[in-house]
Amino acid sequence: MEDSVVDGRSRRWSLTIGGRAQLLASAAVALVVTLFLISCASAAEGLSPLEIFIKSYVDEWGKPPPASDPNAPPTRWPTTLLPPQPETIPPYPFSEWPFGGASAIGATVPNSQGGALMKALAPTDSGKWLKDNHIEIYGWVNAGGNISTATDPKKNANFPAAYMYSADTFELDQAVLYIERLPNTVQRDHIDWGFRISALYGENYRYTTSLGIATYQLQTLNNFQGYDFPMLYGELYIPWIAQGMLIRAGRFISVPDIEAQLAPNNYMYSHSFTYGYDNYTNTGINAAIQLNKNWMVQVGILDGTEVALWVPPSKDPGKQPTLEACVRWVSNSAYDSVYICADGINNGTWGYNNLQWYGATYYHKFDERWHLSAEYWHIHQDNVLDVSQGYAGTPWSTFRNPPFEAHCNPGQIQCTAQEWSTLAYLNYKFTPMDNVTWRVEYFDDQNGQRTGFKTAYFNYAIGWQHWFSPSVTFRPEVAWYNSLDTKAFDNGKSDRLTVFAADIIWHF
Repeated sequence: MEDSVVDGRSRRWSLTIGGRAQLLASAAVALVVTLFLISCASAAEGLSPLEIFIKSYVDEWGKPPPASDPNAPPTRWPTTLLPPQPETIPPYPFSEWPFGGASAIGATVPNSQGGALMKALAPTDSGKWLKDNHIEIYGWVNAGGNISTATDPKKNANFPAAYMYSADTFELDQAVLYIERLPNTVQRDHIDWGFRISALYGENYRYTTSLGIATYQLQTLNNFQGYDFPMLYGELYIPWIAQGMLIRAGRFISVPDIEAQLAPNNYMYSHSFTYGYDNYTNTGINAAIQLNKNWMVQVGILDGTEVALWVPPSKDPGKQPTLEACVRWVSNSAYDSVYICADGINNGTWGYNNLQWYGATYYHKFDERWHLSAEYWHIHQDNVLDVSQGYAGTPWSTFRNPPFEAHCNPGQIQCTAQEWSTLAYLNYKFTPMDNVTWRVEYFDDQNGQRTGFKTAYFNYAIGWQHWFSPSVTFRPEVAWYNSLDTKAFDNGKSDRLTVFAADIIWHF
C-alpha cells in the first residue's frame, strides 16, 4: 500500500502514465482473447457460445436471481443442522455471515458459482467435461475512479486512505480469474475435495503481494499494476468428524475481517483502515470443524503472514511456525453471529508483515432490511526499529518498498509497534437490487508503523450498491477522513480528506 505511499502492509510506490496505459492495454487484450476463444468454441446445437455469452447478460438485466428450483438437489442443510441463510446476493456481497479459511460447511455444492462464461461453454465438449468434473471457470473485471479534495499534484495524495491512494484518477483495480472445484459439503455420506486457482491483475496486486511470489514487481520494479495469485489451495471435506470438517491447505485469504481483497466480497469500493493495514494472506493448513448447529472452531499452522513457503527465514524473520485459531457462533435464527480469531501468532519479531492479530467480528440482523457488521482488532510487532535507524543490516535494505519502521519513545532504537481499530457497517436494503451502507471507523496507529504517521484516524463513509443484474454492480460513494494528531493526508499537507468515488464490477 514510491515515493511515500504505503499499502496495507506498509510498502510504498509511485504511479506512471506508461503504467496506466499498459494496464488498460492488457485488460483490452485479455477481453478480446476471451471473446475470441468463446466464439471459436464449437456449440453442439442452437446458439453459438458467443451468442449465449451475450444473451446471458441481456436475459438477466434488471432482474434479481431466479428462485431456486424446488425439485433440485438440496443446497443447504436443514435448519435442524444449520441456521438459515441470513442474507442474499444481491444486494449484499455474501449470503453467509463472512468467515475465512474454509468453504461453508453444510452450504456448499459444486457447479454453483459460474456465470456467463460457463453458460457459453456449456454446449461445447470442453464445457461438458468441466461440468461433469465439477470444475468452473469464472471471474470479474473491477474498475473505478475517484475525485478528492487533495491538492498536491502527486498522485499519492489520498494516502494513507487505503487502495484508492491516487487522487483524481481512474484505474483497473482488479481483473480476476478463478478455476475451482467446490467440495459438496451438503452431503454427509462420503469424503469430497475441491481446489481454487486464482489469478489477479491490476492495481490491487500491491495489497495482496506475498514475499517470494513475483515480488520483483513491487520491490524491484515498483510497477503500478501487476499480477498475483492470492489463492492457491486444495480442500478436503470429511463429513464424519463432528458435524463436518473441512481442511484447506495452500495459500488463502487470512481468516479475520469483514472485508476482503476481492471486490465482490465488499460492501463498498473503498476499504477501511481496519482492513487496509492488517493481515491479508496466509500460507499453511487450516482445519474448520462444525461442532454442531451453532458452533464452529478453526485451527491452523502457517508459515507467517504474506510470505511464500520457499522464502528462507534469513529473508524474513517473520517466516516461522505460526498459529491461527478461531471460534464462530451463529444463533438459531442466524440474526446474530460472533467470530473471534487470533491470526499470525508467533514470537512477534519484526518481519516483512509479521502481524500478531487478535480480534473479533460481530453481525446482527435487525430485520429483512437492516443489518449491522462490526469489528475490533489489536495488532502488534516486536523489536521494530525506530525511524531514526534506517534499513542497513535488515533483510529489506535493498527493497523499493520496505516495511515501515516505528516512531518509538525518545532514546529507543527499537520498540513494540501497536495498533488497534474499531469499525462498523450499517446496511439498509431498500430493494432486492439496492443497498445503502454507512461506515464509521476509528483507527489508532500508535507507533506509525502501519501508515507511516503516528496518529489516530477517523473515517465516515456512505455508499450505494446498485445491481443492474446479478452479474453487474455499480458502487458510488463518498468518504470523509480525518487524522487526529498530525497532518497525514495530501502528502502531509492536511489532516482532512474527502473522496468521491465509484466503481463497477462485471462478472463473467
